[in-house]
Amino acid sequence: MTSQLFVGTFVDTPSPGELRIRQNHLLGVDEKGFINHISSINSESSQILLNNLSLLNLNPIELKKFSFFLPTFNDLHLHTAQYLFCGLGLNLSLIEWLNKYAYKAEERLDNDLNLTEKVYEILIKKLLKNGTGFISAFGTIGIESNLILARKMQEIGLRGFIGKLSMDQSPRPTYGESSVNDSISSLIEFLDKLEDYLSKFQSHERLVQPIITPRYVPVCSDELLLKLKKLGDERGIRVQSHMCEGRDQMDLVYKQRGKKDQDIWNDLGFLGPNTLQAHVTYLDEEMIPLLKDRQITIAHCPLSNAYLSEKQFPLREALDHSLNVGLGTDIAGGYTLSIQNQMRQAVVISRLREGARCEKLNCSFAESTNKGEKNLSIDWVESIYLATRGGKKGMGLGGCLEVGMEFDVQLIELTDEESPSGIGALDLFDIESKGIDSEEEWKRYIERWWCNGDERNRKNMWIQGRKVL
Repeated sequence: MTSQLFVGTFVDTPSPGELRIRQNHLLGVDEKGFINHISSINSESSQILLNNLSLLNLNPIELKKFSFFLPTFNDLHLHTAQYLFCGLGLNLSLIEWLNKYAYKAEERLDNDLNLTEKVYEILIKKLLKNGTGFISAFGTIGIESNLILARKMQEIGLRGFIGKLSMDQSPRPTYGESSVNDSISSLIEFLDKLEDYLSKFQSHERLVQPIITPRYVPVCSDELLLKLKKLGDERGIRVQSHMCEGRDQMDLVYKQRGKKDQDIWNDLGFLGPNTLQAHVTYLDEEMIPLLKDRQITIAHCPLSNAYLSEKQFPLREALDHSLNVGLGTDIAGGYTLSIQNQMRQAVVISRLREGARCEKLNCSFAESTNKGEKNLSIDWVESIYLATRGGKKGMGLGGCLEVGMEFDVQLIELTDEESPSGIGALDLFDIESKGIDSEEEWKRYIERWWCNGDERNRKNMWIQGRKVL
């Protein structure tokens, strides 16, 4: 039965490059938090709903004229404990950075649960403030700190996957797991305790799920990886890790194993539809057909990659081959919680790649398409797809405004009574006098929000139909 109704403009991206703008529509949400109606307010089905408001005991919420609903953003890759030192050490190489900052921060949170409570509560609330409604998190090796994360996310209203780290070959003597058996038994204990906590909630109320998380190849033995794979298969749990992130990491893998990073994951059976791999900056023509065939999902972290990888992810090629790709902040390899900033960075990096291609051909941007090669840039609409639908599709969730999908949305306002020409950084000089009459005009104003908007434009958020902001 319908429990909430909204009237206004609804924006989403069902496919890369498609910006769907539905003006003057009615959207209904059922009592479990799923969308059960979306249609023009003048349609027969909408009129039937509106004629039965008294029976439903509902009053539709009408959006302001210069506001719109957009699916919440999804952060497919962040290290929650690393928020403790976010913004430090980005002059270092990846391995140096891990040893100097990351392992120490994770160990500190495992040893100080009061600090863990504080950090995670602040982090979750700031993620919501930035429009992020879903995360795939790398936690720590500790059981209790990851359970704190789960409880905080469930209570505050952030959807996501929580990965208790597995690593039996840690370079830090005081932060690691002593053996394969120790690692597996610790993970099983975490999974069982998390399931026990979640058992009190109905299925549609459960916002958090576990995800098996071998940190990355250099700190995991083949024996551990095989047992993690077996455990994931037995329990039907997804897997996440890092793959082909940076030159020093890839060289270390080859020195240890005599194999390429991607070959180890493939040989051990990890590349499949339940696998999420972060970075994959060294994706090449040989890997693309394999990853497409295996239907893995990739977390593209453009800001972090610019600092910690020598090569940038070939996003245009990945999208052209229909790979599942979403965006990640990679906190603290990236220094901002904002997926909106990651959208912008994704476009910037793609433009730089296209510029390098043009220089190689000795031509301008305008001339490049006449040279017989594919343009390597993406546009802002495609980046919204990555931040919303692309990020959720590969994780078995919605990410669009469609019947049957979870009602995870953010309300964006371009103006208000105090700022009739634009809220925050937006200066929309003609909007008050001319209004927005067409889909094309809406598109122009959404593009301006994409470029210059920020958290001040985000007035509310709902996760599974529950208002969380």
